[in-house]
Amino acid sequence: MPHKWKSSKFRGVRFYEHPTRKHGFQKDRYLSIRFQKDGVRREEGIAWTSERDPADGKHWTEAKAALVLEQLKKAAHMGEGPSSLAEKRLLERKRKEAERAEEARRQKENITFKQFFEDTYYPISKTSKKESSYAHEETHFRLWINPIIGKKPIKVIAPTDIERIKKKLLDAGRTLRTIQYVLATIRQIWNMARRSGLVSADSPTRIVKIQKFDNRRQRFLSHEEAGLLLGNLKLKDLNTYRMSLLSLSTGMRAGEVFGLTWGCVDTERGIIKILDAKSGRGRTVYITDEIRLMFKGLKRGNSADIVFVDRQGKAYKEIPALFRDVVRNLNLNSGISDSRQKITYHSLRHTFASWHAEAGTDLYIIKALLGHSTITQTERYAHLGQNTLQTAVSTFQKSLQAKLQQEHAMREANDG
Repeated sequence: MPHKWKSSKFRGVRFYEHPTRKHGFQKDRYLSIRFQKDGVRREEGIAWTSERDPADGKHWTEAKAALVLEQLKKAAHMGEGPSSLAEKRLLERKRKEAERAEEARRQKENITFKQFFEDTYYPISKTSKKESSYAHEETHFRLWINPIIGKKPIKVIAPTDIERIKKKLLDAGRTLRTIQYVLATIRQIWNMARRSGLVSADSPTRIVKIQKFDNRRQRFLSHEEAGLLLGNLKLKDLNTYRMSLLSLSTGMRAGEVFGLTWGCVDTERGIIKILDAKSGRGRTVYITDEIRLMFKGLKRGNSADIVFVDRQGKAYKEIPALFRDVVRNLNLNSGISDSRQKITYHSLRHTFASWHAEAGTDLYIIKALLGHSTITQTERYAHLGQNTLQTAVSTFQKSLQAKLQQEHAMREANDG
């Protein structure tokens, strides 16, 4: 049914009434204004009298509609501002959009290090990194980073702030390696913020200097020490013994041993497939006959089942404390304060590589066995093969001398 328009007492303002809805004592009215623009007669709806004007929060009335009409006429006459409701609404919409854009820009520009870490960086890290990696980042942030720069906008963080974090770590007795890790976490967060357009400068960690240090593990087990360690572990806990024997015999990392599934163990071919190596690339581990027999003596599970599980049937997160107890009881770390010289579970991998180097195994073969991404990581074992190299040179020299003597003897025989 078409609306029945009625004229109001204000020139150019008319309305029609809602058939049922009321506003106050009267029926709700829909207001409209009529005017001419560019010689064309136009009409534009205003609102229901039950609605409020966003400008002042008051209900629309015929008088307010007349005032709007008067303003539009004046703007058209003066050539300033919107001369129709459509133009006015468009300008208002654009103004609000500009305000929202400016507010978003301001909020983005002033986002704090804590906000970016919690809302953006950490959720992404949890979906793209190993659990051990993002767990360490969370610890770095919670203990060392957040208390000092968490509330500061990223854009104002300076090298002096990073120096304060470094000092806090030093005062707490943390190692240079730990400081390096914490600053690396800051740098990764900063770099993601830069890719997100929050900052444009390089990470302030680049200017902060850390004393150079060699954190590489130096000591490795002798054959006698390894035998004592494995023998004691075997008497106390077979699982700890088996995991230790596997690392010592193959050079597998702790995480690779803990996450090993039966589907990756091929005793027939004598190999283990490492799917998620630290380098990000899979690799193949070759097992000894002793390891092959060890696996065959275990109850094989399904392909996805973890090989070594604790008493609750869950994968190990770390080597059992029993390992440290046995190391202590054997006095393997007695009187040693330098962490690089102490025997830990990782020493088994280091021992594997060191024994190979001493036996004369080529560094590039050791690199492949360990799954190193660059030969630089493997060169730490080069000095262990020096005796083998010296022996090779000595053997070559003796061979060369014998060859020369043989040729000399042949020439003398011919001359005779």
